[in-house]
Amino acid sequence: MTRIAEQGHRPDLATQDPKEVFAWLFDTYAGQIRAYLAGRVGPDVADDLVAETFLVALRRRRTYDPTQATARSWLYGIATNLLRNHVRQEVRGLRLTSRAAGGETEVENHDTVVADRVDAAARMRVLAGALARLGEQDRDVLLLTSWAGLEPAEVADALGVPSSTVRSRLHRLRHRLQSLLTNSTEDAPR
Repeated sequence: MTRIAEQGHRPDLATQDPKEVFAWLFDTYAGQIRAYLAGRVGPDVADDLVAETFLVALRRRRTYDPTQATARSWLYGIATNLLRNHVRQEVRGLRLTSRAAGGETEVENHDTVVADRVDAAARMRVLAGALARLGEQDRDVLLLTSWAGLEPAEVADALGVPSSTVRSRLHRLRHRLQSLLTNSTEDAPR
């Protein structure tokens, strides 16, 4: 395992012992990938997707090119592609959340705690609706960056797009979401 760790994040998956390499990859990245996936689809589906991610990686190990991507971003790319199979469920859930949070809630003006909860529900409704309306690739860029904590270059590797594309999408998305949330706060009744 020391040889793998010495190579940094670019192990030679094609020639090294698959058991040794994948044990190291799993120990190093499974927790991070699971946390990202659990934030997107919940812990039960995340566990299945993590297992499937490493199974796909094992099957495709000979196609991994360490000059093109780090092992981390390669694995996140596989996980994201598998996650796309669940996008319909995710979007459906976000739309349901948006509708459910859209109901009128009666509050007393003097109750700050309740007012804060209503503001949070309104923001959640706006954010969930905005996430549901995002295109697949925009949502992946945003959530790989914010939930998984990947850097734009890693997101680019994971999604197979140029880093400049990720940075411009991320900039545009953050401004759009900030504007939506700012407008929803300004439009909220006081």
